[in-house]
Amino acid sequence: MFTAAAESFLRQARLDGKFVELLQTVLCSSKCPEQIQLLCAAILREMSPCNDLILSCDEIQDTKLLGLVSSILLAQGNKVAEVSAVGQRIVKVLERRLPEGQSARYLLPVLSNVISLSPESLTEEQTNVVSKKMADWLRYASIHQGVAQPSGGFFSNPRTRQPGPVTEVDGAIATDFFTVLSVGQYYTQDQWLNVQAFSMLRNWLLCYGGKTPNSEDKSGMDRSAMSIVSTTSTSSRLLPPKERLREKAFEYCQRLIEQSNRRPLKKDDGDLQKACLIEAVTIMDIICKQDSSYVYRAVSFLKILHGRICGDATYARALLPIAQFFLNHSKMAAVDSDAIYKHLFTDIPAQLFHNPSLAFEFVQFCKDNSQLFTETSSIFRQSFPNLFKFLAWNSPPLISEFVDLLPFLLDAGTAIEIFHLLLDLPCLTAALDIQLRSGALPTSERAAIDPAVKPATCLEAFRHPLYKSMFQYLLRTKSAPEDAPERLIPLRQLLGSLASSPRVVQCAETVPVLLELFFRVVAEFADGPLINQLVVLLLHRSDQLYEIPAFKDDVYRVLSSQLVMLCKLRPALVVELSTEILEFSGTVGNIQNKEAIFTHMVWAIGEYMSVSYDKRCTVEQINRFFETLEAMLFEITQLRPLASTPSYTPRAISVLMATLTKLAARSQDLIPRVSMFLSKMRTFVQSPAVTSVYCKEDLEEILVRATELMNLLKMPSVAQFVFTPPVAMASTRFQREVNDSLPFALRIVTRLLEPTPGFMPG
Repeated sequence: MFTAAAESFLRQARLDGKFVELLQTVLCSSKCPEQIQLLCAAILREMSPCNDLILSCDEIQDTKLLGLVSSILLAQGNKVAEVSAVGQRIVKVLERRLPEGQSARYLLPVLSNVISLSPESLTEEQTNVVSKKMADWLRYASIHQGVAQPSGGFFSNPRTRQPGPVTEVDGAIATDFFTVLSVGQYYTQDQWLNVQAFSMLRNWLLCYGGKTPNSEDKSGMDRSAMSIVSTTSTSSRLLPPKERLREKAFEYCQRLIEQSNRRPLKKDDGDLQKACLIEAVTIMDIICKQDSSYVYRAVSFLKILHGRICGDATYARALLPIAQFFLNHSKMAAVDSDAIYKHLFTDIPAQLFHNPSLAFEFVQFCKDNSQLFTETSSIFRQSFPNLFKFLAWNSPPLISEFVDLLPFLLDAGTAIEIFHLLLDLPCLTAALDIQLRSGALPTSERAAIDPAVKPATCLEAFRHPLYKSMFQYLLRTKSAPEDAPERLIPLRQLLGSLASSPRVVQCAETVPVLLELFFRVVAEFADGPLINQLVVLLLHRSDQLYEIPAFKDDVYRVLSSQLVMLCKLRPALVVELSTEILEFSGTVGNIQNKEAIFTHMVWAIGEYMSVSYDKRCTVEQINRFFETLEAMLFEITQLRPLASTPSYTPRAISVLMATLTKLAARSQDLIPRVSMFLSKMRTFVQSPAVTSVYCKEDLEEILVRATELMNLLKMPSVAQFVFTPPVAMASTRFQREVNDSLPFALRIVTRLLEPTPGFMPG
């Protein structure tokens, strides 16, 4: 509100009690011009909290001054006593008839602030007083325009024309009561109160509306009878204040919805129509929660409204409170609302994913109602591909909302498809970008596509028959679990040109967070077949990621840690998926390109390929895994004098050595083979070709590991206990192996058998 210089002045003046005293004196002076009063009040609010404040609202009669002083008192911090005192005074003034020239319009903003800060500060008797006033302000404001205030100039004419009637937003003369959508050149005091009362109506009903006793019984009454009771003015005045306010508020909202159907003459009025429509539907929902006898009237009314606006994208935000209403009340009204939900989840995300404010409101709506949706409608979970479009396009602002939302989208039927979708999320962002750009192209620039010619750009590919079905699958609006995601491989390559787009990169950064959450949630309900399927997909999809190097590294990190978690949940998968695991762990390229996943997979083989975890584990299977991993270790440690030696991480070499040792301990015929291999590691680490690639610390680590493993194999029975304990002992410190570190038992055996750690047989 103030410039930097003014703020600096206020900070310096904050401790000056005299300055504060003068401001208060000027503010309360009856001769002070209004502009100076406003300035003094603004300065005192900015200086709050202020210890030298002596203002009180108890004796102030002028409503304008009372409003200013009250705003200063409320700015002192949420002091319950101060807030309560202000609230009491405001209601007391509103109770009585105001003198000529005084208006309650200066007090309603203060009252609204009071109920926001401390709704309990008003008694039931006081809330009844205000409820009665608000009902009258909403329903009985003048339908004639206000009169322009005379300027007091030489040519001012005291004889003013009779004010004309207010009009609707389309220019027609209003024939019904005044609302916030009524238009006039000038407004009367009661019209201003009408607008202010509507602006605070929602909060007032939430705080003091209560719930009508036996409203469930009333809901069963004949609908026509209820309508007659509700629209009879005489009976309305006999209702208790809260119920009367509900009735007038409901009529007001109905009138607003009817007014929203008029074509506005000004764009600003059109925006106001939409905002009022949203507020009106929201208030009707609150009223129906508090008194279910209104549900039947509202349902038919809102069904008609939905049919009128659902085809207009500019009203998309208004569809959310309508859907919220039917979520809350369709069961009571016995109406089928699936068509409303289907339109909401199918059309809106697909067409308006790029609208950031709508995206936030839509996802917030889903988050707030996720439990209700999962219980009442399958459309919510079926529409998750559409919901993810909001995240793909608006990823940084929406990540926290999707962290809350994702668990409600996941079940055994959606887990696999959501896993694919999370990995393809940056690709989805790129596809949405192409979709938007293609739609924005003028018709003249949309050249005819020759199916025989390969498209040169992504924009051409979007309409090309070769890629059209791929785009359609990626941009689908509902779940399609039967379709194969492998079809997207060419599309990922095509969209590679957008991999450096800031929006795509931002989206890619959110994937690891959601992937970790995905696996945590799935672990709570996944059965054996689902876990097996996820492990196979994890190994398979690690080759099919969008080409963003940092994204791939982050995904590999998450997938590797989650692979261990899945194996711990279901150790038998190592035996059941032996074919797929052997294929993955027998590929040399996986060590370099996907080292994290590879080493964790090899660790799982060594940990769980044991009869202790699965009685189906045979010596033949152990030997097959041993031979595959032995070939891998040989491949990455053999010396090639004439070729460059590729660098593999010490961790990969150590884990391979450890897993081979574990397998040999369970099939002891293999011990001589692995012992011979380990004994040759000194030659490997001392080779000039190797020392030029690895640092000294890495070589020492490999050598020490080989020494420990060899020494342990000299006592096969000890090795078998260390590497294959009973399942009940698997959590002891002898089995706490994290990544590439061996159990503590190895070091004990090494010290027993080899006092000189550096010694290594040739």
